[in-house]
Amino acid sequence: MNFVRLFNDIKLRNKLSLTFITVAVIPLLVSGVFFTGKLREIMVKDAFKQAADNVDRVRKRTEEVIKVPLDISYQLSNDSRMKSVVNRSYDSYIEVIQTYRQYTDIRDYVRLYEEVSAIRLYTPNPTMLNNWEFMQPSAETARAEWYKAALDKKGLAGWGFIQDERDQKYYLSLVRKISLDAPGEDSVLVINVNTALLDSTLSQEPFLTMIVDDHNRIVAANRPNLYGKNLAEVHADHSMLTQSEGSFDAVMDGKASKVVIASLIPQSSWNGLRVISVFSVSDIVRDANGVIRLAALVIGGCLVVAVLLVQASASLITGRLLRLSKHMSKVGTGSWDAYLDLDGKDEIGQLSHRFNALVGRLGQLMGEVEETNRQKRMLEQRQSEIKFKMLASQINPHFLFNTLESIRMEAHLRGEEGIAQAIWQLSALIRSSLEVGNGKIPLFKEIDMVRCYLELQKFRYEDRLQYKLEIGPGLGEVEVLPLIIQPLVENSIVHGLDQKEDGPTSIAIRMNLNEDGGVLVEISDDGAGITPEKLESLQRQLQDPEEAGQRIGLRNVHDRLRLTYGENSGLSMESREGEGTRITFCIPKEGGSHVLRDDC
Repeated sequence: MNFVRLFNDIKLRNKLSLTFITVAVIPLLVSGVFFTGKLREIMVKDAFKQAADNVDRVRKRTEEVIKVPLDISYQLSNDSRMKSVVNRSYDSYIEVIQTYRQYTDIRDYVRLYEEVSAIRLYTPNPTMLNNWEFMQPSAETARAEWYKAALDKKGLAGWGFIQDERDQKYYLSLVRKISLDAPGEDSVLVINVNTALLDSTLSQEPFLTMIVDDHNRIVAANRPNLYGKNLAEVHADHSMLTQSEGSFDAVMDGKASKVVIASLIPQSSWNGLRVISVFSVSDIVRDANGVIRLAALVIGGCLVVAVLLVQASASLITGRLLRLSKHMSKVGTGSWDAYLDLDGKDEIGQLSHRFNALVGRLGQLMGEVEETNRQKRMLEQRQSEIKFKMLASQINPHFLFNTLESIRMEAHLRGEEGIAQAIWQLSALIRSSLEVGNGKIPLFKEIDMVRCYLELQKFRYEDRLQYKLEIGPGLGEVEVLPLIIQPLVENSIVHGLDQKEDGPTSIAIRMNLNEDGGVLVEISDDGAGITPEKLESLQRQLQDPEEAGQRIGLRNVHDRLRLTYGENSGLSMESREGEGTRITFCIPKEGGSHVLRDDC
């Protein structure tokens, strides 16, 4: 027992540190140093072997590819039909075109062999036409290094990165002099190698692999961004620029790398190509999975031993921690009278004392939070009632002003006796508006107010205004907010009918049950409609109180709906310029005010 108490008095951090340093860290360091050395030695050996094999494979495949244009050049150099085409003096363009049509060997070679992308013959015959197969060398072409070298090498093939005059792109190309019968009339044959075929071969290589010509220009690579560049431009080591074969250490892009180079000089060629593979030390480490697994097994064994020893030393700790955990779970269920008594002077003992103090303080805070939430709920309820009153009061003066102004103007212009009927309807409408309170009213009373308003407007607009009311059976007694439909009808008249240049305007008010048992209210018109820009602005105003502008009625209805039926409620608007506007909202089923469907 004395040993146990002494052990408990030791700081927890010291106990864990002592255990891990003794059991885990020292063995891991020793084994890590040993296996790291072995790992690097094996990695370098295997990587060089793999790179050498890859380079040799690429060299052989490239040799197979370029052997095809080399064979074609031999056949064309001995093609008497082609020489007769080139040596002939033509009297007219028609004769040239007919000869080109009859001689199809060059086109057949390009079509039959995927290793070749294009063939062209530069000949100084001035009577021939350029058809991208037979071409007269321009002054710039005649001055080109590759062109002069081909004429000087007496029939040997050469390989270079040459620009094709057709698409202005550079290709790995074979160049060769073709001797003609007439002295001084030698031609130069150029055969473009299919670069895509070379790139597909290189794309299978895991390391950076390139094919370069004798001027260190990259004619193919498994990284497309290197195509056409010079080795000096990609921060290559000096040895890569000058050495033709072998393997060596180098620095590329600031990284220590390994380089393997193989030379490829095709038969009967005055120059050749080089295949270069480059890989960094980090790539070698990443590929040595087998050695890493071996090291992981050894280190894992050491960790198992360390874990066993740590568990043995931690068994004295876990019992006390379990007691602490049980008391914490008890507090988690809402019991604030839990008290924990643990012996010892280490961190766990101190934690038990802090835990008891914390539980007591949390009990006090929870009581304070509950009281604060109760007061907050009461305040929010009163604020909502005040907001309802303020929102409802915004409509009445605005509506009354518009209505009286309409009757005044009509009376002044027409002087008809029907004004008496209109004034009676207005009185009924004003009386209904003044009687509106904060509570809800039956739907039939709201419809009576809308009908009075529409009759007043019809008195003014006569046949220009048509309206239709469609109320589903049994919906008249549904409780709704007061003045929730009339502002939307007013919007259809002010912005739909008034802004429509000619023809009548129809307004339809429909109320039907939806799938959830709620009432779907729709106000639609075929008036002037709204432009997409104004519609977007109006929808933004409904969402942002600071942008409400002059849309008091719409904003009022939208806010009242959301305050009553939840944040997901509110007005939904659709409109097309020149076709009309449609506004919908939903009155949820009784008891489901805040659970609304998307179609509501």
